[in-house]
Amino acid sequence: MAAKKNKLRVFALGGLGEIGKNMTVLEYGNDLIVIDCGVAFPQDEMLGVDLVIPDFSYLIQNHHKIRGLFLTHAHEDHIGSVPYLLRELSVRIFGTRLTLGLVANKLKEHGLSSQAEMTCINPGEAVNVGCFGVEFIRVTHSVADSVAIAVETPVGTVIHSGDFKVDFTPIQGEPMDLQRFAVLGDRGVRLFLCESTNVLFKGYTMSERNVGRVFEQIFEESTNQRIMVAMFSSNIDRIQQVLNSAVRHKRKTLFMGRSMVNAVRTATELGYLDIPKGQVIDVNEARNYTPQQLCIVTTGSQGEQMAALSRMASSDHRQIVVTPSDKIVISASPIPGNEKMISRVINDLLKLGAEVIYEGMMEVHVSGHAKEEELKLMHALIRPQYLMPVHGEFRHLKHHKDLAVSMGMPKEDVFLMDIGQVLEITGKEAKINGIVPSGQLLVDGLGVGDVGNVVLRDRKHLSEDGLIIAAVGVSLHDGACQIISGPEIISRGFVYVRENDDLMQGARSIVSETLFEVEQKNTSDMQYIKNRIRDDLKEFIWQRTKRNPMIFPILLEV
Repeated sequence: MAAKKNKLRVFALGGLGEIGKNMTVLEYGNDLIVIDCGVAFPQDEMLGVDLVIPDFSYLIQNHHKIRGLFLTHAHEDHIGSVPYLLRELSVRIFGTRLTLGLVANKLKEHGLSSQAEMTCINPGEAVNVGCFGVEFIRVTHSVADSVAIAVETPVGTVIHSGDFKVDFTPIQGEPMDLQRFAVLGDRGVRLFLCESTNVLFKGYTMSERNVGRVFEQIFEESTNQRIMVAMFSSNIDRIQQVLNSAVRHKRKTLFMGRSMVNAVRTATELGYLDIPKGQVIDVNEARNYTPQQLCIVTTGSQGEQMAALSRMASSDHRQIVVTPSDKIVISASPIPGNEKMISRVINDLLKLGAEVIYEGMMEVHVSGHAKEEELKLMHALIRPQYLMPVHGEFRHLKHHKDLAVSMGMPKEDVFLMDIGQVLEITGKEAKINGIVPSGQLLVDGLGVGDVGNVVLRDRKHLSEDGLIIAAVGVSLHDGACQIISGPEIISRGFVYVRENDDLMQGARSIVSETLFEVEQKNTSDMQYIKNRIRDDLKEFIWQRTKRNPMIFPILLEV
């Protein structure tokens, strides 16, 4: 047991080999802390799935070791899974004021407010939990109150960068605390877990203020248009810049989308948004103003099906109707996997006659993530003994390793990890050793984890090939199955029945022949009968159509 206790175990339950679902664990002996607890957007093949969250199995099994959940910032890919974790276990949550305020909104929606014990830590402050000393370090990102986390462990200092970019002119607050990273680097850092999202891009990420100047230009040029801006609800600094332009151009501001309204309310209450009295109106007041007097700020920048902008694009929004006099700005870049959804929304908006501005046309978005030169700066300041690239697909992690090696790090000291793989660090060495339970859980409505690979496979089959139901009334008598009625053939998503009567009649004949053969065998094995119907009908349909619908035999005992 003593040998195990002198090893620091570091592993990710999300955020490696993928974008989103960020979650990292540090464990030493009987103490364990978690950094971030995020969600990911479902991939195209995850039909009907709303969210993807980490597998919490290891944390549930070791709940007695957990000393705290530490949140780096308030983006969904870092806080979105907190309510789902709290459903399973009780854990103390640490974060900055804005981050905890937005987490509180999520917990209230899930009815979990009473279960959360939340502790606010300001950048520059530290807290001791178990054998760990945890310090928040101020960084700049696309949401205020973002931090990196430095953890003093029995085997040395570990720094987790969180998400960051080096912005010397942030919208609010002070610039990134580079001096603190330099001090820790001088003292010695054993392990650096550094984000890799923008490592493929050369140079530096632009300041958020650049977007503000572009917004100002858009407002000046759009005197005869209603302006809508779609963005992430947690991007408080950008919301402030849109508000500033709206005020200067005497437009009232209307916020659309539940998460946007909640985020604005929370940020205003905590002092992170400065909104003049009377500037924001309710949707019911919009009719009192001309389109040229309005600015709508909405959710839906990722093409999410139920978000406000998507419903406007499909003419399904009860209160806002898109017209040719609208100028719509999508102030975000697509998260990998969301490109098709965003393209669909843009196309639908254009069909309605609106003018749409998105990334690539004007600089209406700047990333919140560090590019290559900023990552080099952090590596130069921290000078870690070991590096574990995080937050990115494998190509990002690999490029980050190459970058570190080009700066002089021995390649054997850079660890490219998979979710669940454990990095063990002692006073003498670091090595990959073992795995923990990991993976993903799919959220569909109120169900968590009840949609798995089998269900997704069936959904994919149904969506591509449709369904045929063969219903038969039977009677079981003296150990034999007798046909009482049917068969009835029902098609859903396969062919239009009225125009394919011959095919349906042929399917009915095939099932009838199968049932006649089964009757001759005097069998009461219902599963055998269903399999015979399925196999014979499948062969008939394939020969006639070269299609493979899902076939569902139903035997109704009369």
